[in-house]
Amino acid sequence: MEYHLLVLVPALLADRLIGDPDWLWRRFAHPVVLFGAAIDFLDRRWNRDSDSAERRRLRGAAAIASLLVSSVLLGALLSVVFDELGVIGFILEIGVVAILIAQRSLADHVGAVANALRRDGLAGGRRAVAMIVGRDPDSLDRAGVSRAAIESLAENFSDGVVAPVFWYALLGLPGLLAYKMLNTADSMIGHRDERHRYFGWAAARLDDWANWPAARLSALLIAASALYASGWRAAGRVLGCALRDAGLHRSPNAGWPECAVAGALGVSLAGERRYGGVIVREPRLNPAGRHALDATDIDAAVGLFWTACGALFLLVLVSLFLCTAW
Repeated sequence: MEYHLLVLVPALLADRLIGDPDWLWRRFAHPVVLFGAAIDFLDRRWNRDSDSAERRRLRGAAAIASLLVSSVLLGALLSVVFDELGVIGFILEIGVVAILIAQRSLADHVGAVANALRRDGLAGGRRAVAMIVGRDPDSLDRAGVSRAAIESLAENFSDGVVAPVFWYALLGLPGLLAYKMLNTADSMIGHRDERHRYFGWAAARLDDWANWPAARLSALLIAASALYASGWRAAGRVLGCALRDAGLHRSPNAGWPECAVAGALGVSLAGERRYGGVIVREPRLNPAGRHALDATDIDAAVGLFWTACGALFLLVLVSLFLCTAW
C-alpha cells in the first residue's frame, strides 16, 4: 500500500492541475471509452430479447465477471511492466492513475453549468446540464438545473474521485481498473429499463458494494471541509443531515455525499424529477434547506468539492506518513 499511496500523491496533483486535456483525447481513446466499448460489445452479443429473465440475469453476471477478470489481469500486467521499467514505469503509473481520477473534469463540467446559466440563461443551463445528467432538461427551471448539477457533483465526488483513490490505494492497478470497469458497466447497463432490468442486475449490485466505503468516506471528507470553512457546528450539520436523510435516497450510496453537500450548503436536494417523460418522485434530502437554487449555489458546491478533494489529498499524505513510519 505504501507504493500506491506514493503514486497517488503526484497523481492527485496532476489530475487537479491538468485534468483530461482535450487535445490528448481527440487523438486517443480514453480508457473509459474502451471500457464502454467492451461493455457494449457484450451487451449486444449476450443480452438477447428472446432469453428468459433468469437466463439474461446469468448472462449479465457472466459478462460482468469476464470484464472484471480481464480488468484485473490487465492491471496486474501493467503493474509488472511498470515495475520492470523503474522510474519510467513509476511516472507511467502516475499518469494512468491520474487519468482514471476525475477531479478536474468533474469540476469543469459542473462549473460549465453555472457559467451557462449566467451567460445564456435557462436555455443555456439546460443544454449544459444535459451533458452530465440523464433527467429531461426541458422540465427543469433554474433551481432544477442547479439542483441537478449539484447532485451530479456530489455523487460523482464519491464515484469518480474517492472510490478510484480508495481501490487503487487498497489493491493497486488491478483494483483501480476493475472498479472503473464496474462503475462504467453500472452506468451503461445497471439501470432498470426493460432491456437491462435482468442483464444489468449483477453489475448494479456489485457497483453498490464497491461504492459502499467511498460513499461514507466522501461524506466525512465533506464534513471535514465544512469544519475547515465554518467550524464544528457546520461539520455537525453535514454529518447530521447525512445520518438522517441518506437512507431516503433510492441508492444505498449516493445519498451520503448528496446529503453531506446539502447540509454543507444549507440547500435541499432530490425531490421530483423527470426521466424520459416519466416523473420520479423521491423524498427531499435536507427538506428544511433552501429550495431556490441558482448559479451561485453551483459555484459554492464546486468550491466545497475542491476543499473536499484537498481533504482527500491530506488523508493520502497522512496515510503515507503512517505507512512509512510503521
